[in-house]
Amino acid sequence: ENMFTGVRQGYKYKMKSVYAHFPININIINDNTLVEVHNFLGEKFVRRVNLLPGVTCKSTGTKDEIMLEGNDIENVSRSAALIQQSTTVRNKDIRKFLDGVYVSEKTNIVQLEE
Repeated sequence: ENMFTGVRQGYKYKMKSVYAHFPININIINDNTLVEVHNFLGEKFVRRVNLLPGVTCKSTGTKDEIMLEGNDIENVSRSAALIQQSTTVRNKDIRKFLDGVYVSEKTNIVQLEE
């Protein structure tokens, strides 16, 4: 069922970066298959996430938002999870430090008329 939906409509996950003080910069490079997260919590370390096969990343045009698209729901959702896990806050109170990149919307690329 997921494979039929993926081939006919495709899957699209929108992700939004949330920050309190230091703005998170997201760069999409390497033919839309590599995501770099800069300035997370003011750190100089650059987090790089290679997207899984068949998944492409685009900027939506709105501020601090990216979009993952693909035909395989497992690869799209796992790529979103890898990006979210790369911005996990460690050694701090996670109730206070809510910074990170989170999935904000899960839809299909093409909306079919029933």
